Amino acid sequence: MTTTVFSTEDALRAAMGHPMDLAVRKALPRLDKYCRAFVERAPFMCLGTANAAGKTDVSPRGDLPGFVLILDDNTLFIPERPGNARYDSLLNIIANPYVGLLFFVPGYEDMLRVNGRAELIHEPALMARCAVNGKEPKIGIRVTVEEAYLHCAKALKRSKLWDASTRRDRAELPSLGKMILEQTAEAGAVPDEEVVRTVDEFIEDNYRTTLY
Repeated sequence: MTTTVFSTEDALRAAMGHPMDLAVRKALPRLDKYCRAFVERAPFMCLGTANAAGKTDVSPRGDLPGFVLILDDNTLFIPERPGNARYDSLLNIIANPYVGLLFFVPGYEDMLRVNGRAELIHEPALMARCAVNGKEPKIGIRVTVEEAYLHCAKALKRSKLWDASTRRDRAELPSLGKMILEQTAEAGAVPDEEVVRTVDEFIEDNYRTTLY
């Protein structure tokens, strides 16, 4: 079989077609009442970034609904919660401010996409608004919205993401600690079970004590 590589827009459009006019016009330059409603209800979003060389990264962000603050129709603020200190997204934003956000609301099969430019800031009033259990974030991501639009439900319908009948048993795979230890071990080495237990206990304690 011959592999066809599509390297131009003309070739892609010839094979895949053109968008409906409404699909083009739905992209707004700011947040309207429906975009705001999605952001206010979303407990989870994905943040897409890229570095100066174009190397990409997508990071999950989650908290209680409304954790992404709407400062105005063109500005969002995302608190930076404690993580693994890799700071892939933050370093990418320093090198390349363009970001893409994808908001999910449990039970909704449609989604919200937002594209814009980001910067890292510390503003005491915003940090205070994002405090949980008395703990404020040290930094946040301010996003200037350049494009916002609702995304249809086909992906979530195909995946049945919110369908309880499709849930998998987490026990199908080893613990997170064991998988990472195996991935980072020398070829053929088997992690000691006591070390696995220690790492798993560390991860669970980290969840309990450093979510915020």
